[in-house]
Amino acid sequence: MSLRKDLGDRGEAEVARYLRKRGYTLLASQWRCRFGELDLVAKDRKGTVCFVEVKLRGEKSIAAPREFVDARKQQRLRTAAELYLSQHSMEEVTCRFDVAEVLLEGDSLQINYLENAFI
Repeated sequence: MSLRKDLGDRGEAEVARYLRKRGYTLLASQWRCRFGELDLVAKDRKGTVCFVEVKLRGEKSIAAPREFVDARKQQRLRTAAELYLSQHSMEEVTCRFDVAEVLLEGDSLQINYLENAFI
């Protein structure tokens, strides 16, 4: 496995742990379909389904992790989320798109969680 994949998996695992500590229920991780991948799907305490895009970047990154979730990526996430909801008979639920910025600082990870990062 590649170092990049290992770091990405570590970042997603840390975000999943972060969400559980805040009362979220994890519904899926690395859910794949023909439109792409949903990193994490969780339900918050209010019952809102959250599609969480995890972006990990190192100290020398040229931009904030959230800036890598461009319009094209957002559209792919929307389409994948629609399919997820349809396949899980969840068409009538409230949902949102969040971005979890994971910053790699040496050996430690720092999480900056952005609710409603895009529509």
